[in-house]
Amino acid sequence: MATEPVTYERSGAAAILTIDRQERRNAVDGPTAELLAEGYDRFEADDDARVLILTGAGGVAFCAGADLKAVESFAPRLGLADGPLGFTRRTPSKPTIAAISGWCLAGGFELALWCDLRIAAEGSTLGFPERRWGVPLIDGGTQRLPRIAGLGRALDLILTGRMVPVEEAHAMGIVTEIVPAGEHLTRSLEIAEALARFPQETMLADRRSAIEGSGLPLDQGLALEARAGAETFAVAQRGAARFAAGEGRGGAGAGV
Repeated sequence: MATEPVTYERSGAAAILTIDRQERRNAVDGPTAELLAEGYDRFEADDDARVLILTGAGGVAFCAGADLKAVESFAPRLGLADGPLGFTRRTPSKPTIAAISGWCLAGGFELALWCDLRIAAEGSTLGFPERRWGVPLIDGGTQRLPRIAGLGRALDLILTGRMVPVEEAHAMGIVTEIVPAGEHLTRSLEIAEALARFPQETMLADRRSAIEGSGLPLDQGLALEARAGAETFAVAQRGAARFAAGEGRGGAGAGV
């Protein structure tokens, strides 16, 4: 029995969206992109799902990008506001984690860059090899990679198309954490549960300020932050009272 190319499942506070086209190194064709978009919408509509984990089945590849043997299947998606690979032109309202193992290339790399955090297994490789075939980056890579790694390092990967081992990607600030082989999803779930335990109003407000303020002049970014702070002041007051009563001393509850 054939498996679905995309699965959505819940684990605790997390929703896990898995690309499962292992015979194509989890490359995405047009129908798979449609299913990714549906999974994203399902996550956004699920108030109990506080973190989305995006991963690839099998451990050999996170995602090898768009399936170039089925490139014609993307024709209906090119003008969509969602983005060719499902949801890459949308900004999620809640935290997202890429659980990476193996090849994370081309549009797959762009999917990982779409996420807030990237947890990668030892032996993983990341990059934009589509440079050599003249395929453009149209799922956010030219915009997100400079914001994550800085323009100089981003141009290195964008212009040359070279693929980098996970250790170099970590040194560049692209990969958040390297874990032993096979532990990328487990570690991502641990982080998701830790994020879910925090007061959500302030965490989401701070996340929104960081994302929306990126690229703004400093004064505008600070104004954005100030508005978010005012909106969550009551939550902060309650948290400060808990701290004054002894909760969270010595950094308890802060680690992920």
